[in-house]
Amino acid sequence: MSSLFTCLAFPVLAAPPGELPFGVYDPNGGFTNDTDVQIEHLFLPWEDVFLPSLLDADSYALERGRSVLVTIEPWTWTADERNTPEILIAGIANGTYDINIQAICGVLNDFKSPVTIRWAQEMEDASGQFIWADWDPDIYISAYKRVVSTCREISDKFDYMWSPLGHEGLAEYFPGPDYTDIIGLSVFGLQAWEIDVLGQEQSFRDIFEPRYQRALQFGLPIAVAELGYVGSDSYVARWNNEVRQNLEDFPELQAVIYFNQQEVYPWPETDDLPDWQFPQNSLGTQAASLGR
Repeated sequence: MSSLFTCLAFPVLAAPPGELPFGVYDPNGGFTNDTDVQIEHLFLPWEDVFLPSLLDADSYALERGRSVLVTIEPWTWTADERNTPEILIAGIANGTYDINIQAICGVLNDFKSPVTIRWAQEMEDASGQFIWADWDPDIYISAYKRVVSTCREISDKFDYMWSPLGHEGLAEYFPGPDYTDIIGLSVFGLQAWEIDVLGQEQSFRDIFEPRYQRALQFGLPIAVAELGYVGSDSYVARWNNEVRQNLEDFPELQAVIYFNQQEVYPWPETDDLPDWQFPQNSLGTQAASLGR
């Protein structure tokens, strides 16, 4: 079984400048001592996991005055033991996986830190990365509602984040305001890929704004649940100065949460695994321009 919380000694890191609340997925502990971090992001599978280790994460967050965002992925992290989408869909519908969510929410109910639950993110992604993505929308919505309802039987103290990538068509997967407290979007900038595929590099606003506009229709607070950027020193500096500053025209944006880890899935149309971690995400001008 996998443990959920490992904190290693990494360089001492600081959040990008700004006033917008900032969070991190930071399994290597680079932001351990940054008092500007307000949200601790955890990822966990709902199979083959040692749930008591979650309590260590709660203690860690509580000591630092951070709330906790928990992304629950409905599979095992052991790739060769994962179910097919068909088995997962059937298992959720017939209650096979109720015990998984009951166990997780039972542990989360013991947290002293505030908890937001994010289940089966980026569901409109058609890349094949996740076994819960690109389902028939009605099937996904039914599964999402079952998970939330099952967790609510354990505790009424959690908030719930519905978290699409932000693509067109996301509204088809919206489970409704009774099952959603906040919307989480994903925003990643990869300079070399943008130049090669799109013809020019993108800013944070270039990627975030259309996704934000699509999410506004639901009338709920919005967060960037996963944020990352890799490129030249100047590219990274521009993103650093955009993600928490001068955002007055995004009044519903409540927080940005950085994914401070190397990518575990190949970037679309490449075999690359971008390393979003500070300071590795700053490649130097020459290397970034060459697409290395």
